[in-house]
Amino acid sequence: MIINKTFLVPSFADLESMLKDVILNGMYNWSTDEKQLKGDPKSFAIWRLEQLANFGLNGEKISELELKKHWDILNIDPARKKFLEVILYGS
Repeated sequence: MIINKTFLVPSFADLESMLKDVILNGMYNWSTDEKQLKGDPKSFAIWRLEQLANFGLNGEKISELELKKHWDILNIDPARKKFLEVILYGS
């Protein structure tokens, strides 16, 4: 992985590995290396909540406790966040 001042740029070998992973394992979110992200449990929990809220549950349920725990730092679509806020805290 090549480190740029603002973001990580994957090397050709990294891209090849990601593509193989997508083909062999059918990753649901192909743009994020979940294995690496799982190394930081808090960041993973926040990322996962954001993914579920913004892009669909795919048959899963979101934990009310986890949503409330990370509510102030979640980056969720404003309309969805307002909807969830009404459900979680009332109007």
